[in-house]
This record gives sequence, structure tokens and C-alpha cells, in this order.
Amino acid sequence: MSTLYTTEALSTGDGRNGEVRTSDGVLDELLAVPKEMGGPGGDRTNPEQLFAAGYAACFHNGLRVIAGQQKVKLSESTVRSTVSLIALDNGGFSLEVALAAHLPGLEQATADQLVETTHQVCPYSNATRGNISVTLEATV
Repeated sequence: MSTLYTTEALSTGDGRNGEVRTSDGVLDELLAVPKEMGGPGGDRTNPEQLFAAGYAACFHNGLRVIAGQQKVKLSESTVRSTVSLIALDNGGFSLEVALAAHLPGLEQATADQLVETTHQVCPYSNATRGNISVTLEATV
């Protein structure tokens, strides 16, 4: 096992109503609790949006790598990641994720197989496996 990349982010202020930024300054975002959770919402992001964006991009990249390895040509593929914050009965919280890959021009069986294979190698999928509910969908 070898480390391929390491990054660092710092949260300041009031957590969900604070700021996050990476050590290189590329990501620097103000955060706000969404209106749906009693916060101000507005034009600020939140941890669930950041997680959804990261998971979608990572899974999409993995999908394209797996397709290339299998000599499957992808044209205009997309991956949508829907992340839900769930209140647990014990007072804690969890996440649920739904990943929807759109792979136009493929046979449904090929699309399903690519998505399942990607789910086995994607770092986000590996990190969440057994911890949170992740559902997969492939459309052609």
C-alpha cells in the first residue's frame, strides 16, 4: 500500500456556519446550515453538498477508468450523487447516498456491470461500505 495523494482542509468559525479551506487555498468556502435544517441557507455550501460533489466526481472518474480498462467507449456520461443527512433514533446522525450514472449508448447490462465494478474500486465507495446506505442506478 502506498499513499498517492494527501490533502488537508481546515474548518474555522462555527462549524456548519463557518468556513472551510484547503491548505493550498484552492477550496475556500463559507458554510451555512441549509434552510431545511433551520439555518440561513442562501448562497453558501454545506458539508453534504461538498461530500456529494466529491463522491460524484470520484465515482465518475472511476467509471471512466474502468470503462477504458474494459475497452468500453463512454461518450457523454454523467454521475449524480444525492446525499441525505439522516437523524437516527439514538440521537445521532448518518448519511445516505444514491449514485445515478447515465451512460448513453451502452447496453443496460454493460452499464450495470460498469457501475457495480466501479463501486468496488471507488475510494468513496470503499470508505462508506458497511457504514452508510449507498444505492446504485445505471441508465442508458
